[in-house]
Amino acid sequence: MTETTKTHVILLACGSFNPITKGHIQMFERARDYLHKTGRFIVIGGIVSPVHDSYGKQGLVSSRHRLIMCQLAVQNSDWIRVDPWECYQDTWQTTCSVLEHHRDLMKRVTGCILSNVNTPSMTPVIGQPQNENPQPIYQNSNVPTKPTAAKILGKVGESLSRICCVRPPVERFTFVDENANLGTVMRYEEIELRILLLCGSDLLESFCIPGLWNEADMEVIVGDFGIVVVPRDAADTDRIMNHSSILRKYKNNIMVVKDDINHPMSVVSSTKSRLALQHGDGHVVDYLSQPVIDYILKSQLYINASG
Repeated sequence: MTETTKTHVILLACGSFNPITKGHIQMFERARDYLHKTGRFIVIGGIVSPVHDSYGKQGLVSSRHRLIMCQLAVQNSDWIRVDPWECYQDTWQTTCSVLEHHRDLMKRVTGCILSNVNTPSMTPVIGQPQNENPQPIYQNSNVPTKPTAAKILGKVGESLSRICCVRPPVERFTFVDENANLGTVMRYEEIELRILLLCGSDLLESFCIPGLWNEADMEVIVGDFGIVVVPRDAADTDRIMNHSSILRKYKNNIMVVKDDINHPMSVVSSTKSRLALQHGDGHVVDYLSQPVIDYILKSQLYINASG
């Protein structure tokens, strides 16, 4: 399978990140490694999207602080970025809305026409003579030539690093292959690019709680986008999925990370890191990176029991 036939993936993690822990970053790394090992995916970006202040969770510090801590946590990563869009909205946004925002944004920043892979489609071969000027598929006045796959992915990478956000689920980039030499026709290729929700098994389990999630949103999240799950504390993900009709229905869209790391991902816990900070526990270094610890101490966050 060549790189152009593999599914290109952007991992999106939504959450409080109160504060962001080493475990959150490890989730990205483990998910990327696992998807690469399947031979079917290429992960080209990761997005950390902190929740809006109005989410109302007890002890949630201002998004101003959480954004800075997230940026400090990923400052040495060449593929994970922090997206402030959720925090900058007037109110709390659903996970479904965040996914849809990034899909729409990806369409805009690439300038590509994207078609939903759920709609039956074939790689188009356009029967137009080479000496005619076809209607351009790649709508971007700043790009003087027809883009190859490398150019498309390069543009996506630039957008990730510049504005720290992007987006489409099971959707495809369609573009002219400038290297094709097909005589009287111009060959078009497709690169499938998906945004997958990255989460722990605790979020997956929350899908099974009646009334907690809007069922229409669940259909979109799991059915249109898909989920990559990193198990936490030896969770039985098969059992969890069997407890939800929607999870069972879209089981093929749920990828559970299976690797050689058997220890529980307790270092993901923001709650444990806050308790360690409040108690002056030196083990806080097991949970948080040093730049995040330094910022917390400087800003006097999480010092009292309420926050």
